[in-house]
Amino acid sequence: MDKLRRHIEAIIAISDEEFEFVKPFFTYKRVKKHQYLTQEGDTVTFEYLILSGVFRMFYLDNEGKEYIVQFAGENWWTADYQAYFKDKKATLNIVCMEDAEVLCLTLHGRETLSAESHKMEHFFRVKLTNGYVALQRRIISLLSSSPQQRYEEFGLLYPHLMQKIPKKYIAEYLGVSRETLSRLYSNSKA
Repeated sequence: MDKLRRHIEAIIAISDEEFEFVKPFFTYKRVKKHQYLTQEGDTVTFEYLILSGVFRMFYLDNEGKEYIVQFAGENWWTADYQAYFKDKKATLNIVCMEDAEVLCLTLHGRETLSAESHKMEHFFRVKLTNGYVALQRRIISLLSSSPQQRYEEFGLLYPHLMQKIPKKYIAEYLGVSRETLSRLYSNSKA
């Protein structure tokens, strides 16, 4: 719970009494490598604050081709938000890439926290806004940047993930082949 408090206090000041109110809404979970938090077709009950580890969120098309939507590491929130907020079945898969720890929050818990605490409502709004901005940046990058630019941007934004994520997944995320990624890596070292 110390990590949760530090995570919240990066955005808002919170008293001991306020934090005592917040804590019961979160449940702790250990996640093993290759274990899924969400699979396509699931009911999505939780959004997750990642305390440790790395997760891959992806979509599978009708032919079984994987499209990586997001990587999520420590202090990131992840969920199939369309399913979470709209009470729909999951269309995205979220899988653990290394042993991890998460805190789970239900939509009802999130809504209750927001209704009962202006500070927590502000916290969630800031987190949601930051996620939306990051998603827009990713879409614009995919539409307008060269593979080399996307690779360099990924390395600048997420240097810690470059070391943890297998190259084949970085290539998928960037929308390039594994061979192209090797050339991009070589070009960046030159």
